[in-house]
Amino acid sequence: MSATTVDFWFDPICPWAWLTSRWMLEVEQVRDVRTRFHVMSLSVLNEGRDLPPEYRAMMDAAWGPARVALAVEERFGQDALREFYTAVGTRIHPGRSERSPAPIAAALADLAVASGSTADDPAYLSLMDALDTDANDAALRASHHAGMDPVGLDVGTPVLHVNGKAIFGPVVSPAPKGEEAGRLFDGFLALTSSSAFFELKRSRTVDPLFD
Repeated sequence: MSATTVDFWFDPICPWAWLTSRWMLEVEQVRDVRTRFHVMSLSVLNEGRDLPPEYRAMMDAAWGPARVALAVEERFGQDALREFYTAVGTRIHPGRSERSPAPIAAALADLAVASGSTADDPAYLSLMDALDTDANDAALRASHHAGMDPVGLDVGTPVLHVNGKAIFGPVVSPAPKGEEAGRLFDGFLALTSSSAFFELKRSRTVDPLFD
């Protein structure tokens, strides 16, 4: 039997997407599953919406990380995007780094070293040029809509595609480990295998809990 493929859409700044992604990486250790990472954009999602000033400022700043993540995927492929997301997300979320160009540049340097190059390899660091330009936003929007349109208008990230269905969530905090991660995935897979299933939800009572 072939491995189950889960397509996962994330925005690098979202802590909830980060926790779900760490759960999926745990699932890969205990189930025959492969996660393919894709970029969505909270900035695209919230275009035209009436937002509080503080959240609007965060959405304006969120364009850059998503643009760079997409540039990594386009230049170096799926595996590089996975590694970049781990490198930048570790800094932004459990590392609580400021949302600035610094963690993005550091993540690109990590990616260069992991590829066998040097931390200052211009092929990697030049991807920082994507941070402040909308030149490739058509491709970012395309990636975003490929993930988000099938799930509908009333959700954000994380979004997973599996069993031919697009699903928001699961939202987890903290990310389950080991066999607990596997059992949660088993249940998730069973739910998404039913054409009758649409929604489960309960009020969230904790903030994002990072290891």
